[in-house]
Parts: sequence; structure tokens; C-alpha cells
Amino acid sequence: MLGSAAQNVIALSDSVFLFHLSQEDFASIGFVGIFYLVVAAIGYGFSRGGQIIIARRMGEGKLKEVGRAFYSMVYFEAGLAVVMFLFMQYGCNWFFSLIVDSPIVFSKSLEYLETRSWGVFFSYIGVSIIALYTGVARTTFIIVDTIVLGAVNIALDYALIFGKWGLPAMGIAGAGLASTIAEVVAFIVFAVYIAFDKPARRYHLFKLPRIDLKLIRQQYGLSAPIVAQAFVGLGSWFVFFGIVENLGEHELAITNLVRIVYLVLSIPTWGFASGVNTMVSNFIGQRKRQAVIPIIWKTAKLSFATTMLITIPVILFPHSILYPLLGGEDMSIITDAQPVFYVLAIILALFSIVGIYFNGMAGTGATFYGLLMQAVCAVFYLAYIYVEVNHTHGGLIWAWAAEIFYWAIMQAMVMWYLRSRNWHRLEV
Repeated sequence: MLGSAAQNVIALSDSVFLFHLSQEDFASIGFVGIFYLVVAAIGYGFSRGGQIIIARRMGEGKLKEVGRAFYSMVYFEAGLAVVMFLFMQYGCNWFFSLIVDSPIVFSKSLEYLETRSWGVFFSYIGVSIIALYTGVARTTFIIVDTIVLGAVNIALDYALIFGKWGLPAMGIAGAGLASTIAEVVAFIVFAVYIAFDKPARRYHLFKLPRIDLKLIRQQYGLSAPIVAQAFVGLGSWFVFFGIVENLGEHELAITNLVRIVYLVLSIPTWGFASGVNTMVSNFIGQRKRQAVIPIIWKTAKLSFATTMLITIPVILFPHSILYPLLGGEDMSIITDAQPVFYVLAIILALFSIVGIYFNGMAGTGATFYGLLMQAVCAVFYLAYIYVEVNHTHGGLIWAWAAEIFYWAIMQAMVMWYLRSRNWHRLEV
């Protein structure tokens, strides 16, 4: 559960510390943080195809093929990281100028990426390792490594943002550098673990295979729709932040606060979603297709119960629960955000179920159909937000309500597809 939330942990840490620096920095990290989540999601999405294949080969008992699938994934992710790094270094100035109105948000976003972009190499190889251990259903150390990542990031955020322990006060650029160093440390820790992990020898991980273009193409075919889904989903959210930024820095700061709460409270669902993806693929590999829908439903119920258990107290008592993180003399931003929190409760209730069904469907190999569904939902989502913000002026409450409609439409389409049994004919 925690392992699938690495980027959310970083985003939360950066945002909390920058909240105490200034409203401008807090608003800016909301915008550029979503952008980097899109970048991270692209790498994570490409690893999902490898994870599906690894889980399928484990179910078939073909352990040697696990290592080949892993290294094909690593080779592709490394090349992709180079492309994304170059874009963040040389293309974002032009890209952000098309979207951002505030010169402060624009300049601070570029400051953050100047140091944060270096972490993409370790992030992309890191998600390959996570895909390997998730695919073989050995996730314990992923949790340990995520805790290491979070601890290092928190310590360095404090030191580099505010200039503590003899380090320079770098502000938002310090948050980017802290996150990059945290990813480097987490990567090294996991690499050392693999070197001493005896069961990993069964997967033939300690001998580099030749580049297998056929296997890379197979993984790409599975992953490309997942990446497109992430790009459409998070990209829509990025556009949403861009539209809200036009309303002012205070509204952007409120939206970032709601986003932080959303990210934290959605961690259980993302964890269960990653697990159900692996279980579905593994069951199909064992020729147990009849178990797929029941396991998705059981996981969805567990996800809903866990999410609501932590959501309800936060929504009802936001000042008391958020004060340890955001405590200060001016807590008005929490008061201003509270009406949106009620909408968020409905969003999380839907997401905790729909996220499981959607990822369970992806585990069957139906990634292209998932892309089509997400594209339909995203078109509606963006059209609704544009009209709401620019014409009907219902405010942030009705802007955030777009998420409710998004997940409701998504669930209807996923249920239809799973009941159609078209996924029984898919080959991976």
C-alpha cells in the first residue's frame, strides 16, 4: 500500500513545508507538483505492462522469464528517463508560459524543476524494481524503502527549504533537491537489498540479458494504453489546476490543500489497486478466470472500508487533524477549504471502489479499453470544468464536483466491460 504511494509521499512532504514558507510557494508547488506527478505517472505506467507480464509468468511457473521481463522494462525506462529529463530542463519554460498567468507561480515552478528533474532517472528505474517485486507478490521491502524515502525527504525538506543544519535556504528549489536526493537514497537501499536477496536469484536478475526488442514491444503494447490513461487522467488534473490558477493564488492554494488531503486519503486505494492488478493477472495465468470478478469485488469492499475509516474524521474535524501539519497563526485556508472537503468525501467514496475495478480490468490485459474509457471521462471532465469556472462561476465546490461525475461514469463503463466477458479472449 505504502509502496505504491512514493510520489504522493514526496508531494505531501514538499507541500507541507512550503505551506510554512509562503502562500505563493504553496500555490506554486500545487501547480508544478501535479506536473511532476504526470511525469512520474508516465514512468509508472510503462512499468505496469512489465508488472502484468511478470505476474503472468509467475502464475505460469516460468521464473527465468521474470528476469528477462524485468530487464526489458529497465532498458525502456532508462531511455524514457533521458527524454523526460531533457523536456523538463529545456521545454518547460515554453510549456508553462502557455498555461500560467501568475509570474510568481511561473518562476517558482521552474525553480523547482531545475533541481527536481534530476530525480527522474532514479524514479523510473525505481518503479521497475517496484513492478518486479509487486509482480512476484513480495512487497514487504517496498514498504520499508518507501518509509526510507519519506524520512529522507522530510529531513532534507526541512534543511534545504529553510536553511537548517548549515545548509543553504533554497526555498522551493530546496524542496526539489530534497526530493531528488531522497529518490537516490531509496534507489541505493533497494539495490543493496536485491544484491543480498537470495530468492531473487531464481528470477535470473544477476546476469544482464541482451536487449530483447520483441519483449520490449510486447510490454510497450500493454503499457502504452496505461500510460495514456495516466496522461489523460493526471493531465486533466493538471489542466484543472491551470484553470484554477487563473482565479488567483488563494484559490490555487486552497485547491492544493484539498489535493494534499486527497492524495493522502487515496493511498489505501492505490495500494489495493496495485495488488488487485497483480492478483487478477496471476489468477488468469493459473487459468482461474472465474475468480477474477469475486476478487475484484472483495478488494473493492476492503478498499472502501479502509478509505472511509480514515476519511470521515479528516472531513469532519479538519482543523484538529490538519493542525499538526499546517498549524500556524493563520488557519483560514482550512476554513475556506472545508466546504470542498465535503465534496471530497463523496469523491473518495466513489474512487475507493472504481479505482479497484478499473485496475482489476487492467490486470486482465484490457488496457486499450481502459484508455478509451478514460478518454471519454476526461473529455466530459474538462468540458465541465471549463464551463463551470469560466461561465457559470459556481466556485471551487462545483469545480471539484467534476471528480464525482468522472468516477461515476467510469464505474458504469468498467462494470459493463467486465460483465461482457470480452476480456476472456485477451492474450498477454
